[in-house]
Formats: sequence, C-alpha cells, structure tokens
Amino acid sequence: MSQYQAGRHFLHTPGPTNVPDRVLRAMHRAPINHRGPEWGGVGREVVVNLRKIFGTDGIVAIYPASGTGAWEAALLNTLSPGDQVLMSHTGWFAHLWVQMAQRLGLEPVLLETDWRRGADVAAIEERLVADKSHKIKAVCVVHNETSTSCMTHVLPVRQAMDRTAHPALLMVDAISSLACSDFQHDAWGVDVTISGSQKGLMIPPGLSFNAISAKALAAAKTAKLPRSYWDWEPLVTANSTGFFPYTPAENLMFALNEALKMLLEEGLPNVYARHERYAEATRRAVRTWDLELQCQDPQSYSPGVTAIRTPDGHSADNLRNVILEKFNMALGNGLGQITDKVFRIGHMGDLGELQLIGALGGVEMGMRVAGVPHKSGGAQTAMDYLAGNA
Repeated sequence: MSQYQAGRHFLHTPGPTNVPDRVLRAMHRAPINHRGPEWGGVGREVVVNLRKIFGTDGIVAIYPASGTGAWEAALLNTLSPGDQVLMSHTGWFAHLWVQMAQRLGLEPVLLETDWRRGADVAAIEERLVADKSHKIKAVCVVHNETSTSCMTHVLPVRQAMDRTAHPALLMVDAISSLACSDFQHDAWGVDVTISGSQKGLMIPPGLSFNAISAKALAAAKTAKLPRSYWDWEPLVTANSTGFFPYTPAENLMFALNEALKMLLEEGLPNVYARHERYAEATRRAVRTWDLELQCQDPQSYSPGVTAIRTPDGHSADNLRNVILEKFNMALGNGLGQITDKVFRIGHMGDLGELQLIGALGGVEMGMRVAGVPHKSGGAQTAMDYLAGNA
C-alpha cells in the first residue's frame, strides 16, 4: 500500500481537469428512466446550452465516448473510401487523427510542421489551389494541440478555403479548446467541430460531441464509409426531443447540464479571459525560470496548457515523477517526438488563482529537488502579474 499524502491532490494535466463540487453533486444521484418525460427535459436543456458553447444554432451530436470517438464520427459520416483529407501535422493529437484516417481507408495529405507552432494557413491555401480536381474532401485542423500548447486559428483557415473557392469540408478538433477560448462554429464556417467532456467543460471523461453544419449533414447522405453507432441521423431527432437512440450516460449528462449552467453563469467572455490570464501568468513564470516554451509563436500560445522544455540532459518525466511523489501534483507528459523533453502545466477548466499559484510553486520546488537548472522566482512573478491584473 502506498503512503497516504496529506492535502488535496493537485491535478494539472491538460485533461482530465478538476471537476467542481457542484458538478460532483449533480452526478451523485440515481439514474432515471431514459425514455421518460424527465429525461427528455434534461436532454433538451443540455443541447440548448451546448449550442451556446459551440456558437451554433445547428445540430450537436452527443456520444458516450472519448474525443477519439467524435473524431471517428466526423470522418465516417462525411467521407467515402479513398477520399483525400488535408491534415496539418501540428502535434501528437493531429498525428493520431491522421492514423485514424488511414485506418478508415482515407488518404491523408500531410502538411508537416516542427511541432512548435500552429498550422500553416498559407500552406493549406497553396495545397487547395493546387487541387484543381477537388480530390481533397476535407481540411482537418486541431484548434488547440495539447501536446505542444500551440493553437491554430480557425477563421484564417476558413478564409483561405473561401479564397480558393474549394468545396472541401472544414473539420476542427476543439477537444481541448472548447470552453477555454472563444469558438464560433457557425460564424467561422466550420462544418464539423469535435470536442470532449474532460477539458474546459469540467466533467469527467466519457462524453464526446460533433457540432454539424448543414453542408456536413448533406455530405452524410452520400458518404460511403460504413457507420452504425456513429450515424448522425438518429441524433438529429435527439436534438429536438432530448431522447437518444442508445442508453445515454445519464450521470455524465447530469454533470454536463450543471457544468454548462456554471459556464453560462460566469459568462463565456469571463471564462475565456480567465484562461488567458492564467496562461500569461504561467508563461511569465517559465521565462523567469529561464526555461523554454515549446510553442515558439506568440500568436499561437494556448490559453489552456503550457508545454515547457527541460534543459538538455534533464528528463522531463523524472521531474514530473518527483513532483508527483514529493508534492502530490500531476502534470502532463511529453508525447511523440517530444517525449521526455517537455512537461505540461494544464490551467484549464475549473481553476482559481490560488490553485494556479500552488501549481507553479510545486513546479519550482520540484525543479529544485530534481536538480533541474533554473532561476528562482517564477511563482512570485506569476503572483505579481495576477495581483496586478485581478
């Protein structure tokens, strides 16, 4: 048996994130008849409020699944075997989405990056211009790449597509950006937005979402990839009735209903501003420590997570293990080509200033114990910034 550690565990991974007490209490109830009138009311309320978070008046499909399931639903409902999909290789999660497309019989057209910035909009536009026969059926981008803490701005991608008059669908992975930064599915011309429950939405893993445009719904009528569980069609009806074609994950839906109410009570502009403040405070701490941010483009900084490179010769994983063992705090690890080179501080979801300062203090103490070269005072720099920008 491991030794008990006094105090509350600090969860600062970029998902799962902290679940508020109000949400935990909302989950803590007996299931109800998922074909009865009470459930229909819950389902309809969730859909109405989810639309506000996605920035859409359209269909939002809800699945009992991780975000990976929502990736698959987006591809299966809109594409046919052999279709080309233009995908920007901006990090580990973009990489996994590419792998899924390959396994489903699609043909990814890859735009490589150095994993230190968002997608190259000019390169996307150039590739679409060259696609005279319109073999590319979808452009897929990850809005917030949690492995690198780099964002891709969605509206410029849509504008590039519009300039080329290319008919491809625009699909956006907003799994770790939804409810952390502004997202406008309709206004930005996104055709399928993909998201999950365990990040900015502040509930446990287990629910995933597709926000679907009219153009994407039309594409689903001719798409040839096989689908059954992931089929959108029954969920179009579910959006109006609140009932689902499967047994819904009721307690997670109770949690989601409460979390959405909390986000709307705080006010979405306030939620987004809070995330930006915490991200800036964290980056200022990193600079004081004299460490290097993984994201090199200030226009691409993530509001929800900061990936930090450890000095050459110093293991990021060892640092995380020391921090977990000594200070009871979980941080995100490096993935793919930056495994053991970065650690990630998640500052998304239900988080207050004191929690963030505690996290930064834990990192600073951990670096001292682990022997990672750094300058002291990062947590103090963050405190000064937050106190001056309350």
